[in-house]
Amino acid sequence: MAGKPRGEQHTGLLNGFAAYGMWGLVPLFWPLLKPAGAAEILAHRMAWSLVVVGAVLLVMRRWAWAGELLRQPRKLGLVTVASAVITVNWGVYIWAVNSGHVVEASLGYFINPLVTIAMGVLLLKERLRPVQWAAVGVGLAAVVVLTIGYGRPPWISLCLAFSFATYGLAKKKVNLGGIESLAAETAIQFLPAVAYLLWLGSRGDATFGTEGAGHAALLAATGVVTAIPLVCFGAAAIRVPLSTLGLLQYLAPVFQFLLGIFYFHEAMPAERWAGFALVWVALSLLTFDALRTARRGALALRESARARATSEVAVPVVPERA
Repeated sequence: MAGKPRGEQHTGLLNGFAAYGMWGLVPLFWPLLKPAGAAEILAHRMAWSLVVVGAVLLVMRRWAWAGELLRQPRKLGLVTVASAVITVNWGVYIWAVNSGHVVEASLGYFINPLVTIAMGVLLLKERLRPVQWAAVGVGLAAVVVLTIGYGRPPWISLCLAFSFATYGLAKKKVNLGGIESLAAETAIQFLPAVAYLLWLGSRGDATFGTEGAGHAALLAATGVVTAIPLVCFGAAAIRVPLSTLGLLQYLAPVFQFLLGIFYFHEAMPAERWAGFALVWVALSLLTFDALRTARRGALALRESARARATSEVAVPVVPERA
């Protein structure tokens, strides 16, 4: 990434801010879809996302990956797992926002890095550095404090964090691009979503087409709301260092948290502030450790390059005999 022109990095940063900014402001969108329930909104999001992503791939003429995926049952199985867990994630998030739990939903994305690290240890047998262990410990303490504050475990946050961490793990194993991956996942979601919407319509409970053209347009826009941030994220990922993306990812839950308090006016008693403060301490430890590790890696690469250059210059030259 160090070789990227300054203009390219600037474009990448703008796309990164746009992606995480849109993800952070999306709680403003879901309430606009009422009186549709969370399940109907979710089904429309699944169906219309495939329409939008399919159109993007049609314009870009990127279809070769689909045939390769169909010939690899293991990858197809992982895509199915990713599709299932992101369905849970989307559904819980939409329900949480429209039920007045925006702050608790934001907590899910704050603790997601901690859950990802824990899954790496438990499932991939990864070894943690001492600072990472400390961050996980502080994160567990935060969950205990928040459980006391809410009078119950923060189920919404935990469900969002674990489902998204599982989604990330499956996507890592599949190794598809963002747009291609979303296309494959929504292709799996499409038929169940359409079947549910048809069933809902047969019962007379569907709001699409019965609440006016504006409401129908907003439901159809769920595909755009899903795809555009992903396109921006893809543009950022190829232009800026991963360490920068790692810092930008906190923009989304910060925006969601602020919206929950100042726009939706959700309660934040002292014990919840204490729990969130512990989460932020844990994330600060993770960020410090990640930046320190990245800096050491960059220094080691520079030293290695300098040593190679020195050895090439220092090759002795045997003088010619007269």
